Amino acid sequence: MQRKWKLDGTAVDMVPASLIVWKPLHMKSASRMLIASLHSLPTEEVMICGWVYRLRELARTTFIIVRDCSGEVQCVASSTAIQAVSLKLDEPVEIKGKVRPDTRAKAGFEVEVFEISVLNRVTQILPFNSSSNIAEIGIDTILNHRPLSLRNQSIGDIFKIQAAILDYFRFFLKERYFTEIFTSKIVSSGTEGGTNLFEIKYFERCAYLAQSPQFYKEYGVAGLERVFETGHVYRAEPHASSRHLTEYYSLDLEMGFIDSPQELIQLERELLNFIFERLNQDYGEILKRYREKLLPQMLNVPVWEFDECLRLLNQHFGRSDLVDDLDPEAERQLCQLAESETGIPALFVIGFPLIGRPFYTHPRGNGGAAQSFDLLFEGIELTTGGQRLHKREDLEQALRNRSIDPVSFETHLRMFELGMPTHGGLAIGLERLTARILHLANVRQATLYPRDRYRIAP
Repeated sequence: MQRKWKLDGTAVDMVPASLIVWKPLHMKSASRMLIASLHSLPTEEVMICGWVYRLRELARTTFIIVRDCSGEVQCVASSTAIQAVSLKLDEPVEIKGKVRPDTRAKAGFEVEVFEISVLNRVTQILPFNSSSNIAEIGIDTILNHRPLSLRNQSIGDIFKIQAAILDYFRFFLKERYFTEIFTSKIVSSGTEGGTNLFEIKYFERCAYLAQSPQFYKEYGVAGLERVFETGHVYRAEPHASSRHLTEYYSLDLEMGFIDSPQELIQLERELLNFIFERLNQDYGEILKRYREKLLPQMLNVPVWEFDECLRLLNQHFGRSDLVDDLDPEAERQLCQLAESETGIPALFVIGFPLIGRPFYTHPRGNGGAAQSFDLLFEGIELTTGGQRLHKREDLEQALRNRSIDPVSFETHLRMFELGMPTHGGLAIGLERLTARILHLANVRQATLYPRDRYRIAP
């Protein structure tokens, strides 16, 4: 039997949940109000629900800061009456009371408490509270208590920003005739020749978790011309770094009838510029808590050839150790050079060695380079993209060049006999983009439940 306490100190047994007759929302005699809507209800009696965020008990008066998904409000009660309730931080409560103006309160009003119910007791000693300074809490403790940490504003705001990025990504592409598609994450082979795959038992045979929706995006181009997908992808790479995950959320797009990867680069400039402008506009106050400056304009991000990047790294930093790829330090150094030259801490690097890119990558001339690019932003790679091969015979030859039998990709290759146009695309890791936007030290901070080499729970 659950109990609630009135402010005269008397307890009332509540009806067990199993005996409650639930009514549609419009038939409820007392409807819960979200805190954000209270400002329009001065002097009215209301019912609110939320968690106890802060608690200050004085001799005669107790101040309870309650938070719900829409905001927080100060509630005021008699200390004598509230003593019987024995409130604790982070307990969920239901409060009935009256809204009254008070200029001393942060919101300009407060709620005078008539009745309060504790909906569920906190039954363990919490390692931190939703009002704690989260910077002092270790990341493993935060992840092990994720629901509690999400009630902390500095943690919860990370995922509000992340959700907004996804919304803006979808909006931008739909306005440009892209169709959102939803494809399987169980595949019969890898998109990159079968490496770095998580194998799963699929009835009488083996299957794999998808490394990316790349093949399905290309099929989508053959049918819908412009497609995008957002969803989890899986990489069986034994990384243990601050920037890698084995399961991450990928923002993928693919478009047909392109002449060169420059069209994709321009699209991404406009896409990121749109996302950044909307974040600055809609979430500027949150961004200021994480960044010294708002997000930059992206329309003029420069494009540098890979060979030129190696030359600049040698000239400015004495680097001569890189041959066919960039390491994290080189990414940081190149962003420094780009910012000093253009004012934008970002650049596209194009023309990576073809041998280091997936077999379906289109060559860039005859010198062994690829029509493939990375976007480096504020010292870290955010995007990989490029133009793809669109003819079956070219794909078969690319597979043979890597000692892969085209027969293994027969189902895939048949799709290129159905009128596949020239095409290309790109992919952005949502968690990594979120972490970079908010200057988080570890990509796990931007992941609700990270999956990496060592973590598989909760």
